[in-house]
Amino acid sequence: MIFLENRLQTFNIYILIMLTSLTMVLCMAFPIKLEIGYIIDLRYIPFIIVALYGGYKRVLALYVILNMYRFFIGGEGVYLSLFFSTIIFVLVPLLSHWFNRLGSRNRIICASLISLSTMLFYFSALSFYFQELNREFWTLAFYGLTTHLLLMAIIMLLIEQIIANMKAREKYLNSERLNLVSELSASVSHEIRNPLTVTNGFLQLLNQSETITQEEKKYIEYSLQELKRAEKIVSDFLAFAKPQSENMLYSNLEAEMEYTKNVIIPYANMHDVEVEYNFKNSLYKRYDKNQLQQCLINLYKNGIEAMKENGGTLYIDVYEANKSIIIKIRDTGVGMDNEEISRLGRPYYSTKTEGTGLGMLMVYSTVHKLKGTIEVESEKRKGTTFSITLPVSKSGQISLNHSSRR
Repeated sequence: MIFLENRLQTFNIYILIMLTSLTMVLCMAFPIKLEIGYIIDLRYIPFIIVALYGGYKRVLALYVILNMYRFFIGGEGVYLSLFFSTIIFVLVPLLSHWFNRLGSRNRIICASLISLSTMLFYFSALSFYFQELNREFWTLAFYGLTTHLLLMAIIMLLIEQIIANMKAREKYLNSERLNLVSELSASVSHEIRNPLTVTNGFLQLLNQSETITQEEKKYIEYSLQELKRAEKIVSDFLAFAKPQSENMLYSNLEAEMEYTKNVIIPYANMHDVEVEYNFKNSLYKRYDKNQLQQCLINLYKNGIEAMKENGGTLYIDVYEANKSIIIKIRDTGVGMDNEEISRLGRPYYSTKTEGTGLGMLMVYSTVHKLKGTIEVESEKRKGTTFSITLPVSKSGQISLNHSSRR
């Protein structure tokens, strides 16, 4: 994982499946031989890990390779291996979606317990091949259970540590990137806006002159249009600046959510998109009103534009959980793949052909200033969900009457 983390996502998957398959084959080719005459191999550890993290789509290839090689080896236990691997293949990937939503520590515990449970089931099935459950069987079961439990726990610990390191590094890089954009945008935007304003004023005066021709007036109109476009770009960059004291509010976000919802409804109606809105939050937070409004509008517009071909529904839910304000924005549009999700929030990257990427960069910048986090879940042709978590201080935990809007 360390060597592949900077490669394309799809490339990573194929390489990891290939390496996992090789691991299973080597486990079967070089098993652990016990003094009592039996052997134990660890083929199901990588099999279970891929099944939990990747689901059916990723583990299918491993299931085929495992059984093909087991039939190639031959000997006793071929059909028991086929039966057992089929049970794992059918049941364990069912837990994948739930498993991936767990925290790091719970994933380690969960995977270890699943590995232990599968081995308990395996030895229960194997017990029918013994005429009596003698000391040899219990010795074999002890070694098998403890080996799988400990190795699964160790491997999962390493995997989760690698994932945590990757996330921490990405978070640090994003933080540095957003801080740099914020500092540059504030200084550069103000410096550019002043000459733009002066130039715009002189061109308007010149346009009113009676001594210039119609052809020259046309050129002036073009210049004014381009100046207007340049001012819009400067305004977009000012959104990355530090929060302005005159725009700061301390509230439960209800006014901003209502305002942005009402602003976006006409745009949604133009694209046959229905807006479903629900607000249920009593927690207070301090924020820049203008930046938060622009952040929400950008996300709403992206969701609506993802559904503009066939229409759909934009779901906006605001609620409180674990001393944080949660904002969920879900659409039923075209969706994104993992590669597109991983690039969201980077400067000049956009999933739209005409986009600049500044809108999503502004979203990530605003959430970063509020010490919040963004999680994105998406699937092609099924839609996208943005989950924004904004932590609140103890002073912000003021109970109000819950309200709901639709």
